[in-house]
Amino acid sequence: MKMKIALQFVKAINQHDVKGISQLMSNDHQFIDTWDNIASKEEMSSGWAGYFNWFPNYHIEVTEAFENENSIGLLGYASGSYKGNTKQTWRLPAFWKVVIGDEKVKIWQVICDAKIPFDIMNESDKEDVEKLKTNN
Repeated sequence: MKMKIALQFVKAINQHDVKGISQLMSNDHQFIDTWDNIASKEEMSSGWAGYFNWFPNYHIEVTEAFENENSIGLLGYASGSYKGNTKQTWRLPAFWKVVIGDEKVKIWQVICDAKIPFDIMNESDKEDVEKLKTNN
């Protein structure tokens, strides 16, 4: 049952279904990013919407899944492109630790080298600023 809930969460993410994601989060949900920053359910309900605006084709591909008494491990890839620019697509190995409690996702922790997507964002934003400067 726990694995089913974790995979439903992945499905909701892949469908960019912010309402579905929120419904699967426990009230005490913790999102933990690559740098160990922690965000609450409330923060992530809007956070996912913002992330999907940045990466409108964000997708999780699970290639292996592991489960023990306390947690689930999902191994695979995260992919997307900043603002949908298919010339700057990335696909990175990633791992997600998932803790389920009371049939909800209590912890969603992602471990991934996020440098590439953020470098793409910074480069793209610089190009946008330069375009604005030349058009004024």
